[in-house]
Amino acid sequence: MQKEPMSSEDAGPSAGAAPEVADSALPHDSAGKHAVSVLWSFGKCVGALLPVYLAGYFGFSISLVLLGLLVYMGWKHSRDGKNARLQSAMYFLENEQDVTTTRVFRSKRELPAWVNFPDVEKVEWMNKILQQAWPFIGQYLEKLLVETIAPSIRAASAHLQTLSFTKVDLGDRAMKVVGVKAYTEHDKRQVILDLYISYAGDVEINVEVKKYFCKAGVKGIQLHGKLRVILEPLIGDVPLVGAITMFFIRRPKLDINWTGLTNLLDIPGLNAMSDTMIMDAIASFLVLPNRLTVPLVANLHVAQLRSPLPRGIVRIHLLEAENLAAKDNYMKGVISGKSDPYAVLRVGTQTFTSHHVDNNLNPQWREMYEVIVHEVPGQELELEVFDKDPDQDDFLGRMKLDLGIVKKAVLLDEWYTLKDAPSGQVHLKLEWLSLLPSAERLNEVLERNNNITIHGKTADPPSAAILTVYLDRAQDLPFKKGNKDPSPMVQISVQDTTKESRMVYGTNNPVWEDAFTFFIQDPRKQDIDIQVKDDDRALTLGGLSIPLSRLLSSAELSMDQWFQLEKSGPASRIYITAMLRVLWLNEEAILTTPVTPLPRDGDIESEVSSGVSKVTPTSKRPEHTSPDSNFASEGVLRIHLVEAQSLIAKDNLMGGMVKGKSDPYVKIRVGGLAFKSQVIKENLNPIWNELYEVILTQLPGQEVEFDLYDKDIDQDDFLGRVKVSLRDLISAQFTDQWYTLNDVKSGRLHLVLEWVPKVSDPTRLEQILHYNYRQSYLNKTVPSAALLFVYVERAHGLPLKKSGKEPKAGAELSLKNISYRTKVVSRSTSPQWDEAFHFLIHNPTEDTLIVKLSHSWGQALGSLVLPVRELLDEKDLVLDRWFSLDGAMPESQILLRAELKLLDSKLAQCSNAEDSSHVISTGDAAAAANCELRHRSVPVQGGEDASSTGKAQVKLSVAYSSEENRLVVTVHACRNLPSYSKDPPDTYISFILLPDKNRITKRKTSVKKKSLKPEFNERFDFDMSREEAKQKHLEVSVKNSVSFMSREKELLGKLQIDLSQLDLKAGVSQWYDLSHETN
Repeated sequence: MQKEPMSSEDAGPSAGAAPEVADSALPHDSAGKHAVSVLWSFGKCVGALLPVYLAGYFGFSISLVLLGLLVYMGWKHSRDGKNARLQSAMYFLENEQDVTTTRVFRSKRELPAWVNFPDVEKVEWMNKILQQAWPFIGQYLEKLLVETIAPSIRAASAHLQTLSFTKVDLGDRAMKVVGVKAYTEHDKRQVILDLYISYAGDVEINVEVKKYFCKAGVKGIQLHGKLRVILEPLIGDVPLVGAITMFFIRRPKLDINWTGLTNLLDIPGLNAMSDTMIMDAIASFLVLPNRLTVPLVANLHVAQLRSPLPRGIVRIHLLEAENLAAKDNYMKGVISGKSDPYAVLRVGTQTFTSHHVDNNLNPQWREMYEVIVHEVPGQELELEVFDKDPDQDDFLGRMKLDLGIVKKAVLLDEWYTLKDAPSGQVHLKLEWLSLLPSAERLNEVLERNNNITIHGKTADPPSAAILTVYLDRAQDLPFKKGNKDPSPMVQISVQDTTKESRMVYGTNNPVWEDAFTFFIQDPRKQDIDIQVKDDDRALTLGGLSIPLSRLLSSAELSMDQWFQLEKSGPASRIYITAMLRVLWLNEEAILTTPVTPLPRDGDIESEVSSGVSKVTPTSKRPEHTSPDSNFASEGVLRIHLVEAQSLIAKDNLMGGMVKGKSDPYVKIRVGGLAFKSQVIKENLNPIWNELYEVILTQLPGQEVEFDLYDKDIDQDDFLGRVKVSLRDLISAQFTDQWYTLNDVKSGRLHLVLEWVPKVSDPTRLEQILHYNYRQSYLNKTVPSAALLFVYVERAHGLPLKKSGKEPKAGAELSLKNISYRTKVVSRSTSPQWDEAFHFLIHNPTEDTLIVKLSHSWGQALGSLVLPVRELLDEKDLVLDRWFSLDGAMPESQILLRAELKLLDSKLAQCSNAEDSSHVISTGDAAAAANCELRHRSVPVQGGEDASSTGKAQVKLSVAYSSEENRLVVTVHACRNLPSYSKDPPDTYISFILLPDKNRITKRKTSVKKKSLKPEFNERFDFDMSREEAKQKHLEVSVKNSVSFMSREKELLGKLQIDLSQLDLKAGVSQWYDLSHETN
């Protein structure tokens, strides 16, 4: 039955009752809230008075109550201060433009980096990306903490098995990059970015340990600092950058708001301690000299990127101070005393403390320190002076100095005013020591160091060099007792300094990739002692001692190789790169004019930024250039593309019924450059006979890639690929090999590759030119005779523009059809470029370098014509001075360095002037390359010599190194090995020098699984005299690694070589026939 609608009168009372109910409910709700408020206030009063009552009840001293109250007030004050700073930072980041506008007339210390420095760019687009991605970064962090980190913590300790992250929230405020500064002028192989990071976030992370009813967490973090990001090496392939390296040059500023049990960390004293511990943890990963390196491509030398060679060394002479503040007062200040001053010096994580001088306001310390400088500009010297007291030392002042100023001036001997103190100055002498990759000036350095007076009983003598040791990996270390894998670590010692690597757990083939740096007083007398030990440091797994004198006789003072471990397994070895650099004070580059201080973060006044006292300016300019230590380090790779054989036929006729041939050509890629050979029509065994030359920098992970294609009308067909490691090629210097093509069924490529030696002997020029002009290549290339390096530093006294304004000066360098341009320096008649260039020179007696200066590549400002032949009459083929400019004012000059290196090929050294050919046989190439340097093959997959037989063979290189006083045996490869089962053998090679009763010279290679033509490329060294080596017979056995119960044949072949029949001085590298009986 349908209900009738209710009338308005019926609805009235019920509808009007609602407001009455609501009105009547309001007093009850308000009364409830008031009652709760009263109870809460009463509870707080009881809670505050309860400790006082309990102290009286139990008879405790009132001092405990006061102490507790004091701690609470300190905690409250610290917590409120943190909250205020966090809220202020958040407000600033959200309203940056308004705050910047209102404060623009205030101190620049309060402004962001992009306002302080015009070369710091604002990157709002990056901040928008971060803001958009911030929630997803939070999701990743939560997943990482909950699924990875929490289980690891629970497994690490039985007490933390109930640990869990109850809340992970990064908040809504993303990290901001308030400015970016890019450096591209220091090194063409890298890009340096300084990111000014600012994060004031409402992050909340809570953790709970249920077993102990413990809760802790973080609610709010501030982090401000300058993060340096280095993109290197730049490579000519995707992703264009080999690795990304990140670090803070100085410790960032950190402020954390704690929650839960960690609230206690906000108590004064604990607050500073906790923040310091966290900053120490961050510093151990991300503050210089520590770096975080993320490789993006394979085969990078990560240790060298993580710990590159320093930019230089600064020798600090802490001489004296004057007019220091008096802090020692007697009779409550009635009698004024003096101070007992000492100084603390810091550069990054390197800290030094001087001795204290009793009761003296003008102390003399006369102490010397040496610090490693990793990054300039950026790193600073911080010096603080204190008064030594029995309780707490009093502060007497501080100063800071950017070490980029020291590098620019080379030598600074100045008085520096102490800041934050009523008076006081400190006298420092600072020397910039460059790193030389040559031992030519070592005796001069040692003699100069002997004249330096050292004060103090524990003072170290001045260093003559630094040593950097890159510890890469080890192989086949011995097992522990019970045939268990060791957990190896390495101790590296030089004189009294010992450093330890990290530990690698449970393996006898550890990879460390660690780096260590040592100061060396006299490299002629010191050794590197290397001990490989188990984790308890009681069991020694092997040892090695390398005299530094070996490095002095090595090319560029570097060794990069495998070393056989002593008192270890027969095949135990370790891979180490050792680099020695001589410390040189370039007195010719010392500036006598005052150095313009480099700006620091937040500094506005030059006096604040440098602290340098006034120096009377003089008109004298530097007489010589001061290029970077990497200047003139490039080399030339000479690629002779000879021929190919057995290529695949890709051109088929009549729908594939008639088999055709191919029209092959080669694409060569190396160092970002590409070359293309000519196309050989219808030939599966083409001969190109083409030469290419490339100027390359020795960077890790570089390869020379050869891709073969069949030329077609539409799309070219792939015929195979070969890759050769540039690092191995530089180590071998010369190779003439056939390379098996990869990724195809058949085909091989014949290449002659040489990393051409550079010399500074002008008497070699005639023979080099004679050899080069006798070569003939189908691409009409004439081999270069020299490599010219040019460093353009600065100009002086350039003419003004026609309008009377200072020019925007740039320099263009030309040699034949090759030209380069420097950057344009704005508004200066004395521009400074500091840029380096290089040119290939075909004939130094004919070629000419032309340097043209102009305003923005328009109005001419002067030029210089420099015939290269002028360098041939100079010492070391170097010109380094001021040159007058033509077409400019009389005082217009340019300062540059021109350095010529002759390209003295091993083939040119050993060629006969009467009969020589541009294409030589493999044996002749090996002999030529061994005229002064033993021939070493490049280890590549599928490599073989140009000739081959059907017999089982092994390829060996045997030579005696007079510099190292040792016999060197290199096992390269085997081929045509027999197989006595259905599967190829697991091949290894063992050998011994006979006679050897105790079998101490027995060695063996690693095992190559299932291969009839294995490649080893392993080097073994034997310490003995040449006379002793000539009395030995080398017995070589090629074996199949079989189990004890196997019936397979173990011996695959054997031979014996009488070393007295070999020319050990020149070295021999060849294939030897194997037999089942001793030859």
